[in-house]
Amino acid sequence: MATIALKVDVDTLRGTREGVPRLLDIFARHHADASFLFSLGPDHTGWALRRVFRPGFLSKVSRTSVLKHYGWRTLMYGVLLPAPDIGRLAADSMRAAARAGHECGIHTWDHVVWQDHVRNADPAWTRASMGRAYERFVDIFGKPPSTHGAAGWQMNAEAFRQIDDWGMAYASDGRGASPHRLRVEGQVLRHVQLPTSLPTMDELIGNPGIDERNVYRALLELTEPDQNQVYTLHAELEGGLLAPAFEALLAGWAAQGHQLVAMAAQFEQIGAAESTLLPALPLCWGSMPGRSGELIVASAP
Repeated sequence: MATIALKVDVDTLRGTREGVPRLLDIFARHHADASFLFSLGPDHTGWALRRVFRPGFLSKVSRTSVLKHYGWRTLMYGVLLPAPDIGRLAADSMRAAARAGHECGIHTWDHVVWQDHVRNADPAWTRASMGRAYERFVDIFGKPPSTHGAAGWQMNAEAFRQIDDWGMAYASDGRGASPHRLRVEGQVLRHVQLPTSLPTMDELIGNPGIDERNVYRALLELTEPDQNQVYTLHAELEGGLLAPAFEALLAGWAAQGHQLVAMAAQFEQIGAAESTLLPALPLCWGSMPGRSGELIVASAP
């Protein structure tokens, strides 16, 4: 049976406090497992407005109604309002995901700072940022994280090496069609990458004939019937105003015969031994339809 790994990116304080509990209810109703990846430090969402001059950013904002989904208060964090510490203020919501049996891992320390700066950051900065997230995760959950999923699909070579040094067996930091390992500066890393293989709702909404009510149909049509896939959702979107469309999507996937799982289950299907036989792909950047800027993408071997 083909599986769809549900990868939940939790970017903001609002997403953690409001979106996560709503998603836990949705997953319980649909008997679905998921991997929750948490932003663990300050919420500087307001700083993202500096991306206004990035190609494609204004188009994305107009298509997905950022104010409607995130709220004015979140968009003021770091600008007119101080940046709240998500890990200190919303740890209970994070632990609720673990108590419900879902996999929990690291998204980032500071989502906006990581997304905007990590590509060209030096090793010391990279490891310091990842170290803060790791320490906060252990403080909240009492154990190390099992996996990592990069904010905005943004990484650098040192960040990938840090995942190996943590001893993580798998992560989901980029976009691509199938599991692989990475070749970084001549070195083949040990951990497996389970890339996001399906488009996100916010990448599809606003395309001809696709809106917030029927976006789930477009995703169902793009889902390969006999292939394991990874779907990235956002606590602020599918755990907010897009929840009805997301529930329709989960029901549609179940009707197609897909099993809805956490990334851990998909990695177990590969197996530790077989994972060494996966192709080793170079670290590459590219664009994705409906998303501004460049991000980590899988290339041909």
